[in-house]
Amino acid sequence: MTLEQLTSTHPRFGTLITFFQFLVVSLYGLPQHLTWTPSGPRLKPRTVPLTPYLIQVGLFYFISLLNNAAFVYRIPMSVHIIFRSGGLIVSMLLGWILVGKKYTPMQVESVILVTAGVALTTLSASTTGAPTEDSTNAYYTYATGITILSLALVLSGLLGLVQDWTYSTYGRTTTSSKPWRESMFYLHFLSLPLFFFVRGDISSQLRAIHSSLSPRLVFNVPTVYVPLALNTFMQLVCVAGVNRLTTRVSALTVTLVLVVRKATSLVLSVVGDGIVVNFAARAMGDDDRRTKQVEVDERMMWTGAVFVMMGTIGYTIASGRRGGK
Repeated sequence: MTLEQLTSTHPRFGTLITFFQFLVVSLYGLPQHLTWTPSGPRLKPRTVPLTPYLIQVGLFYFISLLNNAAFVYRIPMSVHIIFRSGGLIVSMLLGWILVGKKYTPMQVESVILVTAGVALTTLSASTTGAPTEDSTNAYYTYATGITILSLALVLSGLLGLVQDWTYSTYGRTTTSSKPWRESMFYLHFLSLPLFFFVRGDISSQLRAIHSSLSPRLVFNVPTVYVPLALNTFMQLVCVAGVNRLTTRVSALTVTLVLVVRKATSLVLSVVGDGIVVNFAARAMGDDDRRTKQVEVDERMMWTGAVFVMMGTIGYTIASGRRGGK
């Protein structure tokens, strides 16, 4: 909800949001991985070599930037949430093609149902009506955003396989929290230098915040920092949970759990649309953006959401019968 509040009034703030998230997670993990020696501070020895982390960092960094960049192309939060659930079939296909994993017929059917739900939800925000110049531009804008999300899905599937291989090679554990904490820290800490290449975007977004006429808190702090701080804190909690889960189960199961989380986010987004977006616009002094830029066909969207949930339940039942993760 905080992300929707930010992107509804400042759709170009994706890079800034990503940077703050990575910075806070890195600062949170730094004391746990730093040791003081006579020659100065040093990072503690790692469980996993640096090379697997560098591969994950590259994928993780570009996935985060792509997902946040999609908001510029008028992708509604509801579509954004459910479309990213398509990572389930991407993970399955990549696991089958690259690793040779095998799945039961019910697992395959369930993933296909999830994919159909994602497709319906994606189409629910397509433009309708006569093909005018404005509608054509809107169509290409929307298609560009969907293309960006599609690329992020493929990279997410690859990231899941790399993480799965890393923990299978260097050990999973249910008794020690070190692997997931180490992974969470290095994925974010090693990504920070990459933000040097988008420093211009971050600077311009910060200037836009401080040059706006939106309401301000004490000490002349813009109100936009409130949802930004809340979003960053909740991202820290979320990232910690996902990384802990990644060390315990397979990449496909992690993706499945995230689908359920996204379905919950979808309900909050749709039910709270009139509340969150309008409140954000009033609080940030931007009444011109009090409505969404893309209309959503709720029948198609909710049908797609039901398909996603049914496929998720089916996959869970099939995995339980198989006795695997």
